[in-house]
Amino acid sequence: MKKLEFNSMTKSQVRFTGFLYLLVIICAGFSQGYVRANLVVAGNGAATAANILSNEGLFRIGLVADLIAFLLDAVISVLFYRMLKPYGQSLALVSSSLRLLAHPAIGTLNLLNHYMALHVLGEAGFMQAFEPALLEALSLFFMDAHRYGYLLAGGFFGIHCLLLGVLLIRSGLIPRVFGFMMMIAGIGYLMETFGDFLFPGNEHWLAWVVGLSAALGEVELTLYMLIKGVKKTSH
Repeated sequence: MKKLEFNSMTKSQVRFTGFLYLLVIICAGFSQGYVRANLVVAGNGAATAANILSNEGLFRIGLVADLIAFLLDAVISVLFYRMLKPYGQSLALVSSSLRLLAHPAIGTLNLLNHYMALHVLGEAGFMQAFEPALLEALSLFFMDAHRYGYLLAGGFFGIHCLLLGVLLIRSGLIPRVFGFMMMIAGIGYLMETFGDFLFPGNEHWLAWVVGLSAALGEVELTLYMLIKGVKKTSH
């Protein structure tokens, strides 16, 4: 009876977690894949500043979308821990802690760089004393700092994905293939983080690697959790 009750509770948790995870993917994908991808011009401070100022509302929405994603990720971290701790409490704790550090902690703090890129261009009155070209370069500097902060968070998140994959495989709550796919996603995140820092010049193809691996791992897992919940068991 207790086993049946536990499985029923877990199925509800998994579906709710899947719903929250889908919101995270939408918000973070919009902010990173649309807002910053379209407004930030690598190596061109003037063009980046012009894009930010002419699309200030969109730039602010991108920040808020990221913040919402990181807040939801804090909840997801707890839900994953509650769902998977019967299959390895220490492993589940480490996995969820790394997710908390990656986005709710590092990612949220890193949003200061996103905001400061706009702040120096017009909101900070004392910055008017500086030449426009300097402010444009400073704005681009903050966006570069944000990109590197994103990479640092990706290192924590990559290890989380690896451990999450192990726990999913061990639990049997979800088809094992999704656990392996999450491990591949984790490898993709780690490749981008360490690859960009150790081997500069490979950012473009590494971004494709992490994008594809995350789509195969996170998106597929999210949809399964949202639609199916957990596998039916005969226990």
